[in-house]
Amino acid sequence: MKKSTTHLVGMRALSRRNFLGMVGMASLACAAGLGLTGCDDGGSAQPSVDYNSMSLEDLVAQAQEEGEIASVGMPDTWANWVETWEDIEAEYGITHADQDMSSSEELAMFREEGVDGTKDIGDVGQSWGPTAEEQELTLKYKTSYWDEIPDWAKDDDGDWVVGYYGTISLMSNDSTVPSAPTSFQDLLDGDYNVCVGDVTAAAVAQYAVLAAAYALGGGIDDMQPGYDFLKQLAEQGRLDVSDASLARIESGEIDVCINWDYNSLNYRDQILENNPNAQFSVSIPSDASVQSGYCTIINKNAPHPAAACLAREFILSDEGQINLARGYATPIRDVELPEDVATLRLPDEQYGDHVQTVDESVWSGVCQDMITWYQENIIPILG
Repeated sequence: MKKSTTHLVGMRALSRRNFLGMVGMASLACAAGLGLTGCDDGGSAQPSVDYNSMSLEDLVAQAQEEGEIASVGMPDTWANWVETWEDIEAEYGITHADQDMSSSEELAMFREEGVDGTKDIGDVGQSWGPTAEEQELTLKYKTSYWDEIPDWAKDDDGDWVVGYYGTISLMSNDSTVPSAPTSFQDLLDGDYNVCVGDVTAAAVAQYAVLAAAYALGGGIDDMQPGYDFLKQLAEQGRLDVSDASLARIESGEIDVCINWDYNSLNYRDQILENNPNAQFSVSIPSDASVQSGYCTIINKNAPHPAAACLAREFILSDEGQINLARGYATPIRDVELPEDVATLRLPDEQYGDHVQTVDESVWSGVCQDMITWYQENIIPILG
C-alpha cells in the first residue's frame, strides 16, 4: 500500500526549524526554465533557489513535480540503499536510477558535465566531501536534522553531510584461524595471511593503516607504526593486497581481512546464508580503530535539485537512518533501532574510547604521503 506523501512532513512538524518560505513564483518559473540554475559570465552555474529557505511542504511539492532522481555511487546493494529508494518512490512518487562509481569518479562527472549535469546526488567517502566543496561542485542543503549531526560529520553550510559511518574491523575465518585475532598486535603475532587491500587505491586500506598506527603507538601525526605493521607482514609473506571480495573470503582464500564493520558483518551473514556451517568472527580491534563516514553531495547542476534535497532529508530521517542500519552501517543520528536491526550490529561495548575519529582536513595529505611510502617500500618487497 502506498504511503502518504505527507509522512515525512508530519514526522518532523514539531522539530523542523522555521523556514522563510518559498521564493516568488516568478523566480520559480525562471528557475524551472533553466533547470533551477543560471549562468554567470564565467559560465559557472549558480543555484537560483535557496532550498534551506523552503518549507518542507514546498520542497516535497517541487520534488514531486520533478518526479525523478538520478544518483551516483548509491547502488541498491551498498548500505541497503535499495530500501531508501523504494521508500522515496512509494512515499513521494519519485523514481530513481543509479550509476555506481567511486568517489573520485563522482566528482569528476559533476565537474566534467558542468551546467549540463545529468546526476543529482552522490555518496562519497567523507574525505571527498570537502574536496567537492572546494571545487564548487555542490548545492548547499542542511536538512531539518542539522543540529543533530555531530560537527565532525558536516561542513558549515550544507555542502556535504555524513549519513552513516563505519569502523575498521577484523573478520577472520575460524576454520583456518582457530584463535580469532581481536587486535592489531594479534595480527602481528599470528602466522596467517592478512588482507589489507590496495593502499594506493582503496580508502578502507588506507584507514586500516591509520588504525594500525594508533594501535601500535602512533597516529595520524605519526604513521610510522602503521608503516612498520605493513612492512612486517610483507616481509613475512603474509600481506594480502588484493580486494577482500565476498567470493575470496567465502572460498577460504583469505584468513583475516581488515574492513569496515558494515562490510564484514554483511559478508558474514551472506556467507552463512549460503553455508550455515561456516564460522567467521568479526570484532573491532581492541587496541585501536578508526571510524569514518560517507557523505551525500548534491550536484550544483542537478537536473532535479528539489528531489535531491528531499532525498537527503529522507536519508537523515529516522526511517532513512534505520534503512542504513539495516545495511549494517552506523547511522549518524542517534535513532532508536528496531530490535531486529539492532541485533545486526556488534555489541556497543566494542565501540569504546579506543575508536578514533579522523581529522579529514589533514587526512588527504597523509594519504598521499602513505601512497608514496608504500610504493617505495612495500611494492619492492611484494615483487
